[in-house]
Amino acid sequence: MSIYVGNLSYQVTEEDLKMAFSEYGKVNRVQLPTDRETGRPRGFAFVEMETESQETAAIEALDGAEWMGRDLKVNKAKPREERSSPRGGGGGGWGNNNRGGGGGGGGRRY
Repeated sequence: MSIYVGNLSYQVTEEDLKMAFSEYGKVNRVQLPTDRETGRPRGFAFVEMETESQETAAIEALDGAEWMGRDLKVNKAKPREERSSPRGGGGGGWGNNNRGGGGGGGGRRY
């Protein structure tokens, strides 16, 4: 399981997070997603700790705490949801059931 940490300062580093969470147990991994275009942190992270009891202690201590000038949002991370097709919506890609027509005479031919 992992912990979601939100409302982070954009200056935070993985090392900052490791130090803060290590007060509550062994930190196995820190993920600090960055924006693809700017390379800047996106304001949230995921922290994995060695045991569930360590995660619970960190969540209870840090949720709502002020850190680096921001009030943290800390809770159990939810499982990542599967995304549908890259176009979203799925279902064939024709949108609202248009079948030709419109504009230049592209309707049905028999």
